[in-house]
Amino acid sequence: MAEVKFEIIRNFGVLSESAKGWTMELNLVSWNDREAKYDIREWSPEHDKMSKGVTMTGEQLKALRDILNGMDL
Repeated sequence: MAEVKFEIIRNFGVLSESAKGWTMELNLVSWNDREAKYDIREWSPEHDKMSKGVTMTGEQLKALRDILNGMDL
């Protein structure tokens, strides 16, 4: 399997932290030198390992925001 190259451009915040120190974060990430996208996933404390996650464009993130704002949480 080819190595995945990534660069965290900006960290917006931590959503949660596991007992083992992994954090679920919202970041702006460039994957394999492509245009950066918004990304939600868990990261190891050193940010060298990651879980599967969700990447979104700015428009998709805005749509998610609108859906969340319309929910009764």
